[in-house]
Amino acid sequence: MRMTPLDIQNHRFPTRWKGYDRAEVDGFLELLAQDYESLVHEVEFLRETVRNLEGRVNDLQANEGILRETLITAQAMAEDLKKTATKEAEITLGEAEVRAEKVLDAAHRRAAKLAEDIREMKALRSRLAGAVRETIQTHLTLLEGLGAPDAEDTAEEKIAYLTPTPRAPKGEAGDKPRRRGELAG
Repeated sequence: MRMTPLDIQNHRFPTRWKGYDRAEVDGFLELLAQDYESLVHEVEFLRETVRNLEGRVNDLQANEGILRETLITAQAMAEDLKKTATKEAEITLGEAEVRAEKVLDAAHRRAAKLAEDIREMKALRSRLAGAVRETIQTHLTLLEGLGAPDAEDTAEEKIAYLTPTPRAPKGEAGDKPRRRGELAG
């Protein structure tokens, strides 16, 4: 049976003749009851503290489990994100390579077109240069022919032939049609 501080205070010893001093025993019992009472309160306080701490430990253990699960989930998500980012990077790189190939192909086609245009312009320049040489040669030949002393009459004929003459309207009196080579009068 467990004793309480009140049991200690209320306990009465039977009296005998030549026994202990009653006042001293009562004083001692009262001190003992007070000490015992403070110890009982302290034990109750400590038990309550232990219960609170055990509850907190249980909560923390539950939180620890949740945190572990969260950490595992976060690691799995990080791995998934890493894989997804890698795949997206590969896709983006592939698209960039395709675009680069298209741009490069277009540049090659443009360069080929420009090369063809340059060849055509060089050919045109050669044809024009030949035509100009021919024209200059023709004019030189004409000039050489004009400078010859025995061909003065023919030079005048050539100039007359090359010079445009005004034509009179048909049917006017005194006008004769001119023939090629005739000098205007």
